[in-house]
This record gives sequence, C-alpha cells and structure tokens, in this order.
Amino acid sequence: MKVELLKYTSQAEILVAMAAKLCYCEATIDDLWQRMKAEEVSGFINKLMEMGHHSPFEHINFTFGIEGISRVTTHQLVRHRIASYSQQSQRYVKYNKLKYTIPSSIENIPELKKVFVETIKKVNNAYQQLVDSGIPVEDARYILPEGTHTKIMVTMNARELIHFFRLRCCNRAQWEIRQMAHQMLKKVKKVCPNIFAQAGPSCILGKCLEGKMSCGKPYKLVGDELCSTN
Repeated sequence: MKVELLKYTSQAEILVAMAAKLCYCEATIDDLWQRMKAEEVSGFINKLMEMGHHSPFEHINFTFGIEGISRVTTHQLVRHRIASYSQQSQRYVKYNKLKYTIPSSIENIPELKKVFVETIKKVNNAYQQLVDSGIPVEDARYILPEGTHTKIMVTMNARELIHFFRLRCCNRAQWEIRQMAHQMLKKVKKVCPNIFAQAGPSCILGKCLEGKMSCGKPYKLVGDELCSTN
C-alpha cells in the first residue's frame, strides 16, 4: 500500500481561521488576511473544535494518491460521499498479471495461503484466456476477485476527513482501510498540525461512539502518534 498526499490548500490553517473570524467581525477580508498571526490561527482552530463550529474546515481540501489497495477497500472508501474520486478502470485497463492483497489471517496459515494463491492464479489464467479469446476487457473483468489491487485519487475537505478518521481509524474498521486511514492521517498532520491534532477515532477524546459494538481497546494520543492499547 502506498499513500501520498499529492496536493492540499495553500496556507490552509490561516484560511480556516480567517473564515471563522469573518463570521464575528466587521473587518474586510483583506484586513483579516493581513492580520492573522500564527498564535491567533492556532487559538481560533482550537476554539472552533471546542465549539463544534466545523463549517470553516470545509474551505480547505486534500488530495491523496493511493495505490496497492484492494477493491474491497475502495468499495468501503467511496461510501464517504462528500469527496471526489478517480479510480483505475477495469473496463479499459487490461491486467496481464493480477496483483492482489492477502489478509494476514490467511497469510499466516501456510496451507490456506496456498489455497488463496492458487485460486488467484487460476482466476488470472481464466481472465487471460477470456481476453485472448476476444471477450471485451469490460466483460472479462467480471471474473476478477475483490482482492485485486487498484489505484485511486481521493479529494476531501478537512471536515469530511475528520469524520472519515473518526470512523476508519477505529479498531472496528476493517484492517486494510484502517491502515490506509492511519497513513492519510499522518500525512495531513504534518501539513496542518492544529487542525488534525486530535483527529482519529472517537475514543482518543475519551468516549467511544460505537456503543455496545465497542472493541474495548481504545486508542490514545502519545505526542502526535495514535497508539492502540491492543
């Protein structure tokens, strides 16, 4: 799995703080932009988080390039509707050799891993036979497994990212999308440390929102890192 932060809004934290201050003062936009100072930006962002005033975070966007993840994970990812996606098409891209994800639950049992890998090879051979026989790639793809690797670009605003991290950094999320979410969080923390200071699963703020479905093993913040108590 490879996760890259390709692009993000320039001077993102200043922009969020300015949008928030605009709601409460008479100054012009130009004046607000000139007056913003680093300590004021940090204070405004913290205050917005405490108040639950999250709309200013919608003004800034983050675009990720993600490779080496399964279709299983992208099926889950695109359920987050306030986002933009561009994914490698199986209609137009022919696979000469399938690349795929093996879950650790299978990887760690040699005899089951053998079954998994041999099945993938059979599917790959069948796919190639269909394509070589003149079946359109868009029809041959029906035989491909959900573990097949894909590539996707994702753009989300900061408000949606915070929501995304709350759900997908959680132990209740499936392992692959959780690993992806943790990598995404690390990337955005480097460029917007104030905005994402306490981003992650709800348990890091002291209360799990999963109710009876809680894993009972909450994360905690150690410096800037999310650490599981598993």
